[in-house]
Parts: sequence; C-alpha cells; structure tokens
Amino acid sequence: MQGEPPAWSPAPAQGQAQAQAQAQAAALLEEAADLLVLHRDFAAAVEKCEAGCDSLAAGAGPGHGPESSAEVKCSLCVVGIQALAEMNRWREVLSWVLQYYHVPEHLPPKVLELCILLYSKVGEPQVMLEVGSSWLRDQTNKSLSEYGSLMELYLLQVLLPLGRFEGAEELVCGCDVLDSEQQLAFLGTIGESRCQWSQQEEMRLAAEEQHDAATQSVLGALSQKLLTMLRLLRRALRSMSSHFYSLPYKKMLLATFLLYLVVVRLDPASPTSLPFIYKLVQLFRQAWAAVLSPIHKPPIRK
Repeated sequence: MQGEPPAWSPAPAQGQAQAQAQAQAAALLEEAADLLVLHRDFAAAVEKCEAGCDSLAAGAGPGHGPESSAEVKCSLCVVGIQALAEMNRWREVLSWVLQYYHVPEHLPPKVLELCILLYSKVGEPQVMLEVGSSWLRDQTNKSLSEYGSLMELYLLQVLLPLGRFEGAEELVCGCDVLDSEQQLAFLGTIGESRCQWSQQEEMRLAAEEQHDAATQSVLGALSQKLLTMLRLLRRALRSMSSHFYSLPYKKMLLATFLLYLVVVRLDPASPTSLPFIYKLVQLFRQAWAAVLSPIHKPPIRK
C-alpha cells in the first residue's frame, strides 16, 4: 500500500518570500543611500525607498514581519525623510511615513525623533502635537528604552515652544516611567520656560504699544501737514478768484461774441469781410493780452 503524501505546510514558502522581500528591500536601501549621499539624486532616492517599503509589505503576509525587516523598513523611511527634506518637501514627510506605518503609535522611535526634529527646525512643531501625544500614550511604547528621551524631545521641541505648559505638566506628572527626580527636573524646565514665555509676551505687548503710539504720532503729523496744505490751497484759490474778478470781462465777452459772428455768421472767403475780420482779430488780441496781463497796480500819485 502506497503511503499518503505528506501534508503541505505554507510556512516554508512564506518564510522564503519574506527572506526574498527583505533581501530586495536591503538592496534598495543601499541604492537609496548611495543616491542620497553620493549622487545627491533625492527624487530617485525617495523612489527606491518607496519600492523597498512596498516590497516588504508584499512579502510580509499576515501579521508582522521579523525584526530584521522592521529595521530595514525603518532605515528606508529615515533615508526617505532626509531625501524629502533635501527637496524642501518637508510638508509631505509625516503623511509619507504614515502610509507605511498607518498610525502614529506604530512609528519607530528613530522615525518619530527625526520627524519631531524636522518640523521643529522648520518652525512647524504643531504638526507633531497629536502624533507625539498618541505615541507617548501608547502602553507598548512606554516599555521601549527610547521612551524617556523621546518624551524629553517632545516636551522641549513641541509642547514648550507652543506654550502648552499645562499639557507638559500633565504629561510629566502622569508618566510612570520617570522617577521623582526626573519629574522634578522636567517640572523645573517647564517653570523656566513659562517665565521666559511670560517675559516675551510682555515685551511683545510693549513693542506693540510703542508701535501704535508711533503710528498715531505719524498720523497726527500727516494730518497737521494736510491741514496746512488745505489752508494754503484755500488762500491760493481765493487769490485767483480775486484776480479773475479784476479782469476786463466786458472786453473779453465782446471779443468772444465778435469772434462768434466772424466764424459763424460771416463768410471768410468774401472780399468785403476781410477788413472787418482783421479789426476783430486785433480787438481779440488786445482783449486776450489784457486777460493774461498781471494785476494792474493803481498809479502812484506824486
């Protein structure tokens, strides 16, 4: 009697697939590092990192991969973060990392540290506010050796620069990983930062008050100059009006009326109208000269 064939187990095939995926990801990691450091081709480095992470995800299967795969994945993300930062695409870093780790609690300590430092350096620490808080509240992360240093980094680079002093005190007091001496040291740091924050706020308010006072002073000076200019303009208009009143308007109106007769009523081509037109032109010139002449002074009696 022929024996039954042994039952097939998927474990060896799955382990082989994971090993192949890990080897491929390690090779892509090496290429990405060379592109980042040697060739300075940051876009290509990001593409290699993405390909490596996708390779690990495809070969992992159900459950988590081995620890070595997690280290390769973390290294790929570290290289990808540096390449994105070099291309000034730092706004994409957090979303790019979370597409491979899905939730903040699963971020490796090295990746979280790099993200906190990056967003703190670019002046956007609020981006890591909820991410860091979620990671630090996770019970699994509290057992990591890097927990204390990451909490200190989150405290100094995120909470305190944002003025979240009450949240910082709650985090320190509610952390059972720290001993009493460490808690006192962190609370002292928080108190010093609170005092500096208050002093900076007072200086900022004082500077704003000085700026407002200076603005009011400038506006007052401008208003005074404007009033002075308006007074001068009114005097000039009054002087011009008195000048116009003193002009010989009768002669001007007469010359205008005669010019109207010449242009509209008389035929310039007619020989009989030429002497009359000549006289009218002379009269108009005299009237115009009288208009443009300066104001006549009264004769001085001897």
